[in-house]
Amino acid sequence: MLKHLRSGLLSATVLTLSAGVAFADFELNILHTNDFHSRIEAINKYDSTCSAEEAGKNECFGGIARMKTAIDSRKAELKDANVLVLDAGDQFQGSLFYTTYKSAPIAEFMNGIGYDAMAIGNHEFDDGPEELARFIDALKFPMVSGNVLAGLNTPIADKYKPYIIKEFGADKVAIVSVLATDTDETSSPGNDVLFIDEIGYLKDAVKEIEAAGVNKIVLLSHVGYVKDQEIAKAVDGIDVIVGGHSHTLLSSTDEKAAGPYPTLVKNPSGKDVPIVTAYAYSKYLGDLKVVFDDAGAVKTAEGAPKLLDASVTPDAAYTAKVAELGAPIEELKKKEIGETAAVIDGSREVCRAAECSMGNLVADAMVDRVKDQGVTIAIQNGGGLRASIDAGTVTMGEALTVLPFQNTLATFKLKGSDIVAALENGLSQIEEGAGRFPQVSGLKYTFDKTKPAGSRVVSVEVKDGDGFVALDPEKLYGVATNNYMRAGGDGYKIFASAGQNAYDFGPGLETVLADYIAKNSPYKPYTDGRIAEVSGAAPAAAAETPAATTAPAAAEAVAAAAKKYTVSLGDSLWKIAVATYGDGMLWTKIAEANKLKNPNLIGVGEELELPAK
Repeated sequence: MLKHLRSGLLSATVLTLSAGVAFADFELNILHTNDFHSRIEAINKYDSTCSAEEAGKNECFGGIARMKTAIDSRKAELKDANVLVLDAGDQFQGSLFYTTYKSAPIAEFMNGIGYDAMAIGNHEFDDGPEELARFIDALKFPMVSGNVLAGLNTPIADKYKPYIIKEFGADKVAIVSVLATDTDETSSPGNDVLFIDEIGYLKDAVKEIEAAGVNKIVLLSHVGYVKDQEIAKAVDGIDVIVGGHSHTLLSSTDEKAAGPYPTLVKNPSGKDVPIVTAYAYSKYLGDLKVVFDDAGAVKTAEGAPKLLDASVTPDAAYTAKVAELGAPIEELKKKEIGETAAVIDGSREVCRAAECSMGNLVADAMVDRVKDQGVTIAIQNGGGLRASIDAGTVTMGEALTVLPFQNTLATFKLKGSDIVAALENGLSQIEEGAGRFPQVSGLKYTFDKTKPAGSRVVSVEVKDGDGFVALDPEKLYGVATNNYMRAGGDGYKIFASAGQNAYDFGPGLETVLADYIAKNSPYKPYTDGRIAEVSGAAPAAAAETPAATTAPAAAEAVAAAAKKYTVSLGDSLWKIAVATYGDGMLWTKIAEANKLKNPNLIGVGEELELPAK
């Protein structure tokens, strides 16, 4: 059934978005999370479960108990203000807690925090509409998604809203939501849940909401940072976008961030739309303050993601509940399976764009497991790798964090030409950081991402003894993958349609991984060039720079010897430090000299003292 229907870092975060005299300003504070992925327990720097040793060194982040404290504390500070607590989807899947308990604890924790609304994320469908229905029934707040159309015969029919309207005295705020339209490929919604084009739906929804007399609209999306920007450019009437799905860090203090918090993008009428998102895995709490004028236009937007590190004390009651839930699975989590001589990199940024050591490990483990069956090639989606493993002892809990989806090892035969087609699918959405990127074993391939999707594979070679030979388009090869991909997941429909002699019921992928590490302990992570971008290929076209970073740069306004500087729209401590000292890391000198308690928040028009280097 057709289910996909077409219908500047450290930046000045006080951003003036519209001019004119306001007669009755309305301030809205939005606390937001996204892509929690069942990180109920605290995490370490690799986004895996934080160990007791790491906790003793204050090296833990996030977890539901810290999130509870952070939200409660911020709400207490804002007790007389207008506050929304929102989640942009993907609470499901990602740890042993979800594997063991499914959605019930998530609902309990979220109810206790007091969320106002949650978007449906693609992973909310991982156990079909049935588990999502149970989750919605347990919630004490609404789930929203406007472009998800559930058939009346599905268990989620009429259980969620396309949008809701929250009232703050005389002021009304609409919260509308959309979900990525490729969810039928990235999860398991079934044949009777359809996904219509996000932009087409939103244009109609905005008209309907405005016709109801609501002039403040928040889009709570689960489509990713790039798509959020496309929506802002295409749809009038959306005032703020709170996003998820791409696990993107937006920040005004972290040079690794993908853009400023908030990112500004002009809508068709030329008005700037602030976009925010807060990475993933419970590591940050997004905190945005938006001021609207009496006509509902955004005047200013300011804020920053709060890092939930050891300075945030976990809520005691939630900590106790997590320990209670964790007790039955603790023995399995602690089981030692081997050692690794170095970090095994399973980071999203690498494994969805290039060869990564975790991809090599998992794919090699697949081939090793079934090599006696004539299987010589493995293809694993990068998005199926959910964490890195740090050096030292490796536990079963870590293996399950890397591979939390309960996938099984699948084997089949596939023609060489169809292997190329599969690789083309895997490379088709590399610009979006899509999870279908192919990690491999038993073959080598090169690609050119500047070419159109569908024609990016440049060469493919298969292992032959100790060397590699060109892939034969007509030859049948033994291939291993996971059962999700073998059934066509992540766009690998060629596996389902052209695979021969398929067997989808092998051992759990986490067991395959654990056994391989044990067999090769101490494991030495590596990359060997099996995946390579064509030398000299031009980089993929970058997304249009957000409006927040296009204002006059500090480099043009600040001389090296200057002592004072007036902050302009889009300026940043990082930019100013680069222009003044030639080193962005020296932004701390400016912060210290000006006694900035929160360097995230520098105001447009504010005069800063620039100390000598």
